[in-house]
Amino acid sequence: MKLVPALPLVYEFSRHLDPRCEVLPGETLRVESEDALSGQIRSPGDRRDKSLMPYSNPVAGPIFVTGAQPGDELAVTIHSIEPRDGQCATYTGAPKQLGEWLGTDVPHGAHVCPIREGFIHWKDRVRIPYEPMLGCIGTAPDWGVPTTGPAGPHGGNLDIVEVCPGSTIYLPVRVPGGCLYLGDAHAAMGHGELSATGLEMAAWSTISVNVVRPTALTGIRIRHDDFLVCVATHGNHERAMAEAFAKLILWLEAEFQWNRWDAYDLLTHVGRISIGYYGSGTVGARIDRKFVTPS
Repeated sequence: MKLVPALPLVYEFSRHLDPRCEVLPGETLRVESEDALSGQIRSPGDRRDKSLMPYSNPVAGPIFVTGAQPGDELAVTIHSIEPRDGQCATYTGAPKQLGEWLGTDVPHGAHVCPIREGFIHWKDRVRIPYEPMLGCIGTAPDWGVPTTGPAGPHGGNLDIVEVCPGSTIYLPVRVPGGCLYLGDAHAAMGHGELSATGLEMAAWSTISVNVVRPTALTGIRIRHDDFLVCVATHGNHERAMAEAFAKLILWLEAEFQWNRWDAYDLLTHVGRISIGYYGSGTVGARIDRKFVTPS
């Protein structure tokens, strides 16, 4: 199995870098990624210091997929996400919009959380179930070089909890080989990632990548045995939610032979939304598979 190392750290989804690894469609590989804090909080007393490292969310890549051509999609299946160091770290990010009510005198809140026996030992006897996901996954655009800060049609910093083991994420190919990047693993994350800092961890992710030929469907999609999700990013959540649900309806129509207006009606009753970082305008529209193909 091929291994993709975390170093050197990359903070962009660039088509200009030499491939870190080249794989055949269907091949499985293990990808190492540093945590979103660039490893600055490893032990008690450590602090996030943006004067030394102003960027966040380093990703591993690019991964070149043989045969992938512009117009195709990469289908990236996440088989597992394991903590590299047996721990995760977090700190209290700036409240930004919440400062209107909470104030801005924020304690650093930096601390390390051991991960043991399926739980994150947060603090004060609070345990959080270990439910890992990748905050960042995306391909390189053919124009411009987006950073790992925002999300967009290429993927990027989605921070959607459904980018998790068992899911297959469909991403656009805009340049030969796709130039896949991933990282920003979280041991767990609440919807909205309120302080913009999750339970950040260095990780080993085991994935496989396939090339999917063009279809009528567009946009980032997530397929899981338990659910389907379409993702959209805009300047506000209202617009993103509308696009994500519309694309989910079109997916149900194209692949599962649903009448689009029946799908529209059904989602009114059973649809769910998944929110990335609340300041980013990224929304996943979700339906559980039990409603798509009822027994």
